[in-house]
Amino acid sequence: MQKRKLGKSNLEVSALGLGCMGMSFSYGPPPDKNEMIKVLHAAVDRGITFFDTAEVYGPYKNEELLGEGLAPYKGKVVIATKFGFNLNADGSPGWQGLNSRPERIRQVAEASLKRLNIDVIDLFYQHRVDPDVPIEDVAGAVKDLIQAGKVKHFGMSEAAAKTIRRAHAVQPVTAVQSEYSLWWRRPEEEVLPTLEELGIGFVPYSPLGKGFLTGKIDESTSFDKTDFRSTLPRFTPEARKANQALVDLLGEIAKSKNVTPAQIALAWLLAQKPWIVPIPGTTKIHRLEENIGAVAITLTADDLSQIEDAASKIAVQGARYPEHIEAMTGR
Repeated sequence: MQKRKLGKSNLEVSALGLGCMGMSFSYGPPPDKNEMIKVLHAAVDRGITFFDTAEVYGPYKNEELLGEGLAPYKGKVVIATKFGFNLNADGSPGWQGLNSRPERIRQVAEASLKRLNIDVIDLFYQHRVDPDVPIEDVAGAVKDLIQAGKVKHFGMSEAAAKTIRRAHAVQPVTAVQSEYSLWWRRPEEEVLPTLEELGIGFVPYSPLGKGFLTGKIDESTSFDKTDFRSTLPRFTPEARKANQALVDLLGEIAKSKNVTPAQIALAWLLAQKPWIVPIPGTTKIHRLEENIGAVAITLTADDLSQIEDAASKIAVQGARYPEHIEAMTGR
C-alpha cells in the first residue's frame, strides 16, 4: 500500500483510509460486531493504516468497535475521531445541536481515549463548525490537548476556507475532512486552494457518493428506513434516475481499463493532489479489496481530461443533504 503525508505535517498514512461509520450507524441495521472486527483486521493486513470514526457514530458504538478491533495494532495505525455535537441524553442516535465549547472538547477527548483504548488521539477533528464558539477558542482548546499529550493533530470537517485560516493561525490544522467526489466538487472552489497554500491535507468522505458511484444503486433500489440515504434529496428515485449518467460515464472508463466504476472514482480523487487521502467506508472484505485496488490505477492526463470533459456536461440532481444538515456545512 502506498503512503501519503497529510499536507506539510509529519502524519503519514496509507493512501486510502477506511471510513468506519457504516459499521455501527447510518446505513441500515448495524452489522454484526465480530464480522466488522474481521473487516478491520483485513484492512490492516492489506496495508490500511488510517481509520476514521466519531463519538456521534452510534453514538459511542463505533469508537468502542475500533477500540476493540484495533487493540492488537496499537501504535501501528492512525485513528481519527471527532467532537462537536451535544448527543442525546438517552444514548439514542442523533444529536441535540452543536457544541464545541472548550470544556466539551476536553470531555469528549477523555471519553474517546477510553472508548478507543488508546493513550493519544492521532487526529481530532471538529465535526462541524459551531457558530456559537469562536474558532480561535476551539483551536486553542485542541492546542492545549496537544500540549498535554492527549492529541497529536488537529483537524476540521466541512469548514469554510476563511474559518480554516483563522483556526490554522492558532493551532496548525493537519487535515480537513469534507465530502468530495465526482458528484460533489464544491471543495475545488475555495477549500482545496486554501489547503494547498497552507500545507494542509484533505480527507474526502463519501468518495463513492454514499455508494451511488459504485454502479450498484439505481432508481429502483429501496433503502431500509434506518438507512439515512432514504432522507437525502439526492437519493430520491427521480434524482437517482437523472444522476445515472455519471455512473454510466464511470462505467465506460472502467470497462476500457478492465476495472470497476468505484475504482475509477477513487483513482480520480487520488490523482487530484498527492495530499488527498479518501476514506471509503465498507462492511465487506471484497469491497475493501476492490477499493484498495484503486491505489494501483494510474489515470493519465488524457484520462483525466476525458473524465473532466464528460463530467462537465452532467448536471447532478438533488441536494446532498436536507436543509437543516446542509446548513451546518461551509461555515
